[in-house]
Amino acid sequence: MITEDTAFKRRIKRRAMMNIGFHATVLIACLIGIIALVVLLFDIFNKGFSWLNWNFLTSFPSRLPQRAGIQSALAGTLWVTTITALLTFPIGVATAIFLEEYAPKSRLMSIIDVNIANLAGVPSIVYGILGLAVFVRAMALDRSILAGALTMSLLVLPVMIIASREAIRSVPSSLRVAFLAMGATKWQTIRHVVLPAALPSIFTGSILTVSRAIGETAPLILIGALAFVAYTPRSPMDGFTVLPIQIFSWVQRPQEDFTHLAAAAIIVLLAILLSMNAVSVWLRNKYEKRNRP
Repeated sequence: MITEDTAFKRRIKRRAMMNIGFHATVLIACLIGIIALVVLLFDIFNKGFSWLNWNFLTSFPSRLPQRAGIQSALAGTLWVTTITALLTFPIGVATAIFLEEYAPKSRLMSIIDVNIANLAGVPSIVYGILGLAVFVRAMALDRSILAGALTMSLLVLPVMIIASREAIRSVPSSLRVAFLAMGATKWQTIRHVVLPAALPSIFTGSILTVSRAIGETAPLILIGALAFVAYTPRSPMDGFTVLPIQIFSWVQRPQEDFTHLAAAAIIVLLAILLSMNAVSVWLRNKYEKRNRP
């Protein structure tokens, strides 16, 4: 006869076995992803590292692999990323401040919240269609850097708003109440208490958000970004290409040397992304130390 104590021990043992099985499954899944990433990185560095030199960074694309470079694509990437960041950061932070600190609790605000969350998950190709219709055709910006940057701003703005709202929401309400009790206005409280406390997380979210825009290709292809640009863009109204499009163009070519060029361009793109992440960590640590008592 099975007693209650025996049945309880069996359930505990079964749960322990399930716990071990779940941990093992998660560990195996992580290892598969890490191993695949290591293999890909090894293959990329093996193919492209020897092609990295100053001429590669300062030359324009060419039909001859030995003369091809990424100067125009690198300049276009920096142009698009800079304008996207300059547009996204103030608009995203201002929107987050309004929604968290000033917007009334109403059905309309609830609908806006849901729509912002939904927009963050919309496929990037949809933003490309919107950018083509609004910026390229309706606003007649043509295939310019500005059109590309505006399209990428639409893509990352919902994520920026959500990240900024979470950062502002994480500031303890006791800090707000204490500052208001001293006679400060609501805006003074936001400016001198809420924003300084939330800035580390806002900076981290903004840089990681803009990092997503660097690797996007589909929206820029749809609005007409060029695959071959033999000049360096000088203004926001110039035609452009970016590193992901240049990589995509080289990978499609049958010559093996272009595969090595694509790998070298991927290394440069990874270096830019890692640099931005390093800046994000540095800004976060800097403002966290400044706000420490």
